[in-house]
Parts: sequence; structure tokens; C-alpha cells
Amino acid sequence: MRPGTRLALDIGKVRIGVARSDIDGIMALPVKTIHRSNDGQDFQEVLELVQEYDPIEVIVGLPRHMSGHEGGSAAMARAYGTKLARRIHPIEVRLVDERLTTVSAHAQLHESGRSTRQHRQVVDQVAATVILEHALEIERRLGEAAGTKLVVKGS
Repeated sequence: MRPGTRLALDIGKVRIGVARSDIDGIMALPVKTIHRSNDGQDFQEVLELVQEYDPIEVIVGLPRHMSGHEGGSAAMARAYGTKLARRIHPIEVRLVDERLTTVSAHAQLHESGRSTRQHRQVVDQVAATVILEHALEIERRLGEAAGTKLVVKGS
């Protein structure tokens, strides 16, 4: 397992859930929910978190359909990840399949006793945590980084 903090993002149309790992890549912890904006403030907040946590990589959840095909949400996540990769290079941005993470996040919140009404406030953070836990487990099992690295032209 490579040492170093990782950040994970669950990119949505309205909100971005953020999670981080500890430096040993053992635990995934929720960080915050960022509200999307048309003025780029959400992107600036992500950049500030990258600067604050100094991760070895940023994991972006890639929401595929159950069939494995990609739709509009996946295109949005790819575009956001690509834009981020250009800005934070040489820190890697990796896309990791996130099928069913939001369903899993809602189930975890329900099991913890939170009412469905309270889920909206934190479900994106929990989804980002699930994405990060999945990526960390893949790395532990395979001995290599999870997902697909977004390649920045010129690098």
C-alpha cells in the first residue's frame, strides 16, 4: 500500500461529496459537502482541499449504469475530473466505478438511525467515503492504484 492521503469526490449535479483517507490508506473519512455553483466556486473549494490535504491522488467516482455503459452523469464526472487533473498535475486524478455507492450510502445512513429527511445533508460525503473505501480495498488486494488515471495532455 502506497503511503499518502487520498481524496475522493462524488460529483453530482447539485452537490459534491468529499472524503479523505488517513496517510496510511487504512480509513476513509467524510470531509464535507460542496454545493455546485455556476461561478466555479465549487471547483475552487475542491482545489483548496487538494492544497490542504496534499493527497497523492484524487479519486473521482464514475457513475456507470448497471450494464457498465456510461451516461450523462459519467460524462459530467469525467469532465470535472479532467479539468481537475489539468489544474493539480502532477497529482493523479483517477476514475473509479461507483455503481451503487449512493444506494449503499443511504443504507448506511438509515442503519445509523438518521431519518431519510436528514440524508440529503451528508449522503454525498458518505458516498465519497464508500468510493474511497472501495478504491483502498482494490489497492490493498491488487497492490496497485484503483481505477483509470486521467491523462493530462503534455504530461
